[in-house]
Amino acid sequence: MNYKIAIKRIDTVNEVEGYWSTEDLIQLCERFNFPDAATAEVKNLPELLEMAISDYEPNEAAAIVLDYKLGEELNEGQIEQISHNMLIDKVCEEYPEIHMQGRLYHVNQLLFKAYNGKFPNAKASIVHFSMTPTEGEVKELTAENVLKLLNNGLSDRNLIKRLFDDQMTQNIPFPNAAAIIWELNTTDNVNFNLVTSENWINNDDIIASEFEAVLEEIEEED
Repeated sequence: MNYKIAIKRIDTVNEVEGYWSTEDLIQLCERFNFPDAATAEVKNLPELLEMAISDYEPNEAAAIVLDYKLGEELNEGQIEQISHNMLIDKVCEEYPEIHMQGRLYHVNQLLFKAYNGKFPNAKASIVHFSMTPTEGEVKELTAENVLKLLNNGLSDRNLIKRLFDDQMTQNIPFPNAAAIIWELNTTDNVNFNLVTSENWINNDDIIASEFEAVLEEIEEED
């Protein structure tokens, strides 16, 4: 199916609002030995958590938050290593397990804010765009569909195109797409915004704000 794509803008942000739920904030406060968080006013929870975190050494705090978000997938040794590496590098951009990068970003930025910049400042991109079929009915698009359709508007220097050229340009599955796109939001399946790392898509990657692309039926691998 043929689509007209328009990239309206890309917002570069230090944090994705609404990621941490009230329950997350309460649970984290308790892990940082602030047990009365459940009775505190919701609007005060972020500040209370920052105060609780600041009583710990940065790497200790990192280990606690990492265990909360990724403890079921990382062992104690991995958490310990990442908690130290986070003070030096943007682990959320470099970690080889792509499906963990989004959560590592949110952990990193929580700590960056709590420690006034002791952690590197990673950034996210919120891409606002539309994808309109030139004929036929509007269909629900997946993260995989969206990335393939965006290909024609991205520079050859774009990291996704460099690492996943075959998946972006050929009729084959792209399983990492759902990990690269942290959030994909739409109310009408035409106007979208997606959230991803600035490392994956940024303003410099865009070579065309309006273009066309063809979405073909993906051939499943045997």
